Amino acid sequence: MNRKFFKTLSTLEYLKLNRFEKFVYNLVMFFARIPKMILGLFIKIWNFIKACGLFVANEVKDFFMTFIKGTWVTRVSYLVMGFGNIWRLQVIKGLFFLAFEVIFFVYMKTTGFYWLGKYKTLGDVGMHREYNEIYDSYIDVPGDDSFKVLLYGTLTIVFILAFLYTWRQNIKQNRIMDEIVRSGKKVKSMKQEAKDLVDDQFHKTLLALPVAGITLFTVLPIIFMILVAFTNYDGSHDGYANLFTWVGWDNFNELLHSAGTNNNLSYTFGEILSWTLIWAFFATFTNYFLGMIVAIMINKAGIKFKKLWRGILVLTIAIPQFVSLLYISKLFSKSGIVNGMLINWGLIQQPIEFWNNPTSARILVILINVWIGIPYLMLIATGILMNIPQDLYESAKIDGANVWQQYTRITLPYMLFVTGPYLLTSFINNINNFNVIFLLTGETVANPKLNTSGGSATDVDLLITWLFKITTGATNNYKLASVIGIMIFIVVAGLSLIAYNLMPSTKNEEDFS
Repeated sequence: MNRKFFKTLSTLEYLKLNRFEKFVYNLVMFFARIPKMILGLFIKIWNFIKACGLFVANEVKDFFMTFIKGTWVTRVSYLVMGFGNIWRLQVIKGLFFLAFEVIFFVYMKTTGFYWLGKYKTLGDVGMHREYNEIYDSYIDVPGDDSFKVLLYGTLTIVFILAFLYTWRQNIKQNRIMDEIVRSGKKVKSMKQEAKDLVDDQFHKTLLALPVAGITLFTVLPIIFMILVAFTNYDGSHDGYANLFTWVGWDNFNELLHSAGTNNNLSYTFGEILSWTLIWAFFATFTNYFLGMIVAIMINKAGIKFKKLWRGILVLTIAIPQFVSLLYISKLFSKSGIVNGMLINWGLIQQPIEFWNNPTSARILVILINVWIGIPYLMLIATGILMNIPQDLYESAKIDGANVWQQYTRITLPYMLFVTGPYLLTSFINNINNFNVIFLLTGETVANPKLNTSGGSATDVDLLITWLFKITTGATNNYKLASVIGIMIFIVVAGLSLIAYNLMPSTKNEEDFS
């Protein structure tokens, strides 16, 4: 191979290469950058660790120095939250601090320590039978509930962390107020503080409710789901009749390293993951490019009835997917219309099992998804195409550019720049596209090679549909479902970070400004 590919070329040298040489050069440079990228990753991790260590050291130093140099009011605030605010006439804020402290200690004394005590084992005594003198027989007596222990124990830990954060903010505010007093200035009154909440600090006021909602309804359920992955929570360990407990990394080892004809979870996971990524790739890019082409064709000068063609395509959006997908599924069933027509025309003798053949089933779901997804992309592309400056096309025509060159040098780069974030989110959505797969392939027979203790799976199942079957089947394998959920997050997060750093929308913002 030519040695010029193994050295960094100048811009002029690069432009002199033909297309194949540019491809080879870019490929060589990509692999040459991998060691540097890995080294850069380790450097970033090390810098992050150092930054965390420095932050903790500064916090500890500030904690002790505030107590040493602070006034007696500040020192009392270490024990009585809000005392410094009340003393300096910020009564309402001080009462909020104090009320939070009282609620915290009352909760911990009444129930918090109880849940923390059970948290280590997730319950000690399950449902058992005891003799009842009144009925003169043995009756079932409820014991601990592992689900409640895990839930309330986790909430208690989060509550403790919230209290420590609030306590630290209370100390910081007292230090700030001490510095203001020492400088001869006057501490803000409660009225001024309230005015700041709708003026200088208005962003905090606006973000308070959304952040609380995200924490309560998104972050905490995710934390709970992650914790379930480290337990043996399933149908045989429901947490009530049979307690479940911590099992560490056993569920991850079972998924990634299991072997055997009856429980080859790692093989099943690998097969479904590979198909999920293949599906997401084709479902995203077929819709993207075909939708763009349809938009270009409709917007082309001289095309009549443009509104009609757009309206026809939009009708597919108006029809609920639950209806249309189930209907299409029946069309291609063994006794469906498609097989009936092919038999009547003499093209086949026996019905084709479209949904039970892995190849035909996968091709069908991709093609049907094109029918569903093109209208969305057509509408998005139409708006973007109308905003591309026509001067660019006129200049290209003067320079002798053909239609393909205009598309690859003007239309496509502009579209990729504007729709880059959408393309990324579309890919992620297709990884978790439950409706299309589940509604279309309801009659698909499970593949015997993919039958495991985690439940059966078909050749067209995505990770998300497999997860659904695991949790709603006879086994109710919530532990494995949580592990799969974590794996989906790792795959999606990794691909998202790579794509986000490569897309032109984040790297070359000035090119289209």
